[in-house]
Amino acid sequence: MILGVAHHYAADAVETGLPDAAAARRRLSENDPGLVPRLEAAGARAAGPAPGTADLRRHVDAAVLGLARLGLRHGHLGGDLHDYHCETHVMEVAERRLGHAIDALGHAWLPAADWLALFLFSACHDLRQRESFDPPGPVGGNEAASIAETFRILTACGFSEVADRDTFIALELMIAGSTFDARPLPHPEAADLATAAGGALARGLGLWLDGERPDWASDPALRRGERLGRLAADLDTANVGESFGHLADSALRLCRERERRAGRALDRAESGPPCLGFLSRGQLAYFFELHRFASREGERVYGPGKLANGPGVRRVSAALLQRFETSPPASGQAVLDAFAGLAAAEDG
Repeated sequence: MILGVAHHYAADAVETGLPDAAAARRRLSENDPGLVPRLEAAGARAAGPAPGTADLRRHVDAAVLGLARLGLRHGHLGGDLHDYHCETHVMEVAERRLGHAIDALGHAWLPAADWLALFLFSACHDLRQRESFDPPGPVGGNEAASIAETFRILTACGFSEVADRDTFIALELMIAGSTFDARPLPHPEAADLATAAGGALARGLGLWLDGERPDWASDPALRRGERLGRLAADLDTANVGESFGHLADSALRLCRERERRAGRALDRAESGPPCLGFLSRGQLAYFFELHRFASREGERVYGPGKLANGPGVRRVSAALLQRFETSPPASGQAVLDAFAGLAAAEDG
């Protein structure tokens, strides 16, 4: 719509199989009857004390459809389970992280429409995870495809690109901004791209827009979308400032997902070194180098938790490396088990 990336990605069989919110509700209820009520409660919390019933319904319908499609594509409803990018991540953002931000800041901190946009982001930002190409520019292929599908979800749930332009733009910029560059710093392109500084694109999205659309700041919808994109990125990566147990759990889930996607069985020796690297040096790089808060709200809500977690991340990473210093891990699962034990001791 604004970035011009969505047109590269067409609907797939999952979209055809779950065309609307009614079908999504049926599918989710068959698998886990509690998911839809939980998502409805999270939507109501975002809407606040005086929601417009029809508008809340559209937002919840879109979130339910997004959750069900992700569950079928990469979650527990289908055959390509991603341990991190599945229904679990949607619910931790929609319920725990967004809910905590609302409690910490107060619902009046943002208009209800902004909280609801962040609620929709939680359900739709990771819809696609296996795209084979990236569009031109810094937005990732998974994110661009997720934007395209989110536009179709909004339309299927009664949103109009004309009447609800602000919603479409906000979701486009929020999902684009969630593109996360996990390459070590600095990487070769860093000298050429202002946005290639590692971590979430949201921190540099305004700079990129300055070059691509120099007049963007004169459009209130784009200014709102860019601002919400920074807060959305902070919610997406808020594990850094949650309890140490939640931080460790997200690392374990991501590690399992990486190994599954790489085709390395966790009970085999070949998965040992990559798991050890990811759960030790990889966590240090993510926590201390790649992650930076992109919004004042994110830093206010989750900054103190990140500050408290920092020493524990260093201790657990050092202890994990020491555990396997004299002999390599027998398997990736051995590394995961060791990391889990060290993290539990730290959290306790």
